[in-house]
Amino acid sequence: MRRKLAAGNWKMNGTAAALAELDTLAAALSGDGPQVVICPPAPLLYRAAEKAKGTGIAIGAQDCHMQEAGAFTGDISAAMIADTGARFVIVGHSERRDAHEESNRDVRAKAQRAWDAGLTAIICIGEALDDREADNTLDIIAGQLAGSLPDHATADTTVIAYEPIWAIGTGKVPTLAQIVEVHDFIRAELSHRLGAEAAESITLLYGGSVKPENAAEIFRAENVDGALVGGASLKAADFAPIIDALAAS
Repeated sequence: MRRKLAAGNWKMNGTAAALAELDTLAAALSGDGPQVVICPPAPLLYRAAEKAKGTGIAIGAQDCHMQEAGAFTGDISAAMIADTGARFVIVGHSERRDAHEESNRDVRAKAQRAWDAGLTAIICIGEALDDREADNTLDIIAGQLAGSLPDHATADTTVIAYEPIWAIGTGKVPTLAQIVEVHDFIRAELSHRLGAEAAESITLLYGGSVKPENAAEIFRAENVDGALVGGASLKAADFAPIIDALAAS
């Protein structure tokens, strides 16, 4: 049985006052529901991890550096993230791939470093609108998955998040058939590389304009095990219904 997971990516939003949302969210969660992960900005990681203790909410970071330590001003290592009490880290988000020109090779190195630090890496992949319109989606996904995923991935070390770039923050959402096609393809690619048993155990998330209004339909897809949520995760009142929809799926 794969674990269901709802991850909230706060991106560059929130100060210490925003951590009150963790209390509100924790109060809304049931003990046997999906795994919930909140990924706040780096300055909030330690305080978030402390506040989340005993609530069932795990804390994750939004990125890590590919090196263990060194002269990398402004960066944060996977070991530093783990030291805050966080347990997850997002790597390869399209906003990092685009704005910071991160390659598949970079993402792979970051995921490996996350594993080395005892973190679970949420590895993001997804196509741009031009790729979708040119019917190149599956080729792009195959290349990103092959290049970004280190060898020997397991359910404990790895979550895969499919986020079509053209759907992130735009309000546009692929059809259920398009989501199903890509998630089924990812599962098949993982099976070819890792073997059927390992592939079946890895959690696959969908991300891109997930809201309370569309979550239940998205979670109908067999190989969608949860969601990576952006703006709708900033407020517990918006995120909790998404988690409830996942629990009911």
